[in-house]
This record gives sequence, structure tokens and C-alpha cells, in this order.
Amino acid sequence: MTLILGWGEPVHLRAAGTNGALGNGVWHSVLVGLRTSAVLGAYPGTGHAVEVDFTPLGAYACLGVPLAGLSETQVAAEDVLGVRWTSALTERLALAPDWGTRWTILDEALCRRLTAGPSPSPVVAEAWHRLRARHGGMHLRDLVAETGRGRRRLQALFREQIGLPPQSAIRVLRFQRVLTMPPGSFRSLGELSAACGYYDQAHLNRDVRALAGLTPRELGGLSERARREGAGVVDGRLTGLPTRDGQP
Repeated sequence: MTLILGWGEPVHLRAAGTNGALGNGVWHSVLVGLRTSAVLGAYPGTGHAVEVDFTPLGAYACLGVPLAGLSETQVAAEDVLGVRWTSALTERLALAPDWGTRWTILDEALCRRLTAGPSPSPVVAEAWHRLRARHGGMHLRDLVAETGRGRRRLQALFREQIGLPPQSAIRVLRFQRVLTMPPGSFRSLGELSAACGYYDQAHLNRDVRALAGLTPRELGGLSERARREGAGVVDGRLTGLPTRDGQP
């Protein structure tokens, strides 16, 4: 789940493969929930923002609300975090003299919310850990068997504290595995499909197109072009921007 706190030009969001804006299309501050389709963002002018990429369980603890209502959508950050909290934090970030100071301000604000927020269910934490460890390479029936919890119970807890049902979370994790496979580690899309837990290449093609809005070859070409131009693609995001330690 992504939180953007911006000042200056607002970010414009739209669904990949369309010209249609998401929501009002223009956001200074926005929460983008977990999705099973791609979102594109751009600044038409000079944009300044801090982007926080939450783990699902981190988002649940920090936001303190059920995440099902935020999945597959986007809302103004102040609608969830409060107008006073969002405005005050954004103003402090905008006035900070450097990125190191901004990270400190952000850490303190988020840690206070995490301390006061709800703790994720141990059941969900265990199930999520198992899925992450296998990059989504397991069936729901196996997850049910290994955690010893009922299917309906897992599905309800996932919707509340992850934001997506287990089946959708498995698809996203498997797709992230595709994004992070080292270049040159596979000779064909068929090998990539097998390494990432897909039934076959057609299965890979369908999921990549649905989740990224691109074919696997188009996505690979985008990644290669980004690397040649001095950036990289990590978990589907272009790098080359200030990160947690203030370095590109």
C-alpha cells in the first residue's frame, strides 16, 4: 500500500492502458490500496513528495482501519489519517532543509501511529510470512493446511488486514517474483514461468498483462531501458530517486 504526501504540483493517477483518471485524477496526498491492476502516476510540472510503501500488515497497524475498503481504490490521505495529521506532517516535510531530516520526521510520525495502532493477527502474520517466503508459490489449500485455520477464516482475516483475499495476494507475490528475477537467469519465458510458479507461459502472460498492463516482453524492455538510462526497476518501481538513506 502506497502513501504519497506531496507539495507543489499534484500527482496525476490513471489506470494503465487507459486515459481515464482514477477518482478525481489529481492528488496532493493519496493512499493507494493494494491492487490487481496497474496504476500510472506522473507530475505535469515540478512535483515534490514523500512516498511511503507499506507492507500490508504495516499498513493495517499504521492506519488502524480494515484494509478491504481501501483495496483496488485510492482515497485522499486525510480521509483516513485525518486532516490535521496529514497537513501538519506534509508542512513539516516541505519545510525540512534536507532529505535526512525528512526521513527522521517521517519515522517519528509513523512510529507513533504504529505504537498506537492495532496488532495484526498472529494467524495472518504466519500465513503472510509463509506466502512471502515462497513468493506466492503455494495454493490456498496448502496455506489452509499449514496454518491449521479454516478457509473462510483466512479469507476474512486477509481481507481485513491484508486488503486482498489470499488468492489475489498469491497472484501479486508471484508477479513480484517475476519483477525481481535477475536478468539472464532464465533463457526463455517458459523457464521464467516455471521458476516463478506459473502453470505455463500462457498463465504468466495473462497475469503480467493484468497486473502490469504490459506483456512480459514489453515489461522486460521497459526494465532494460531504465537500466541503460541509469535507473533500475525494483519491485516494479523505477529507482534513481531519493531513498530512505537519502542516496539515489
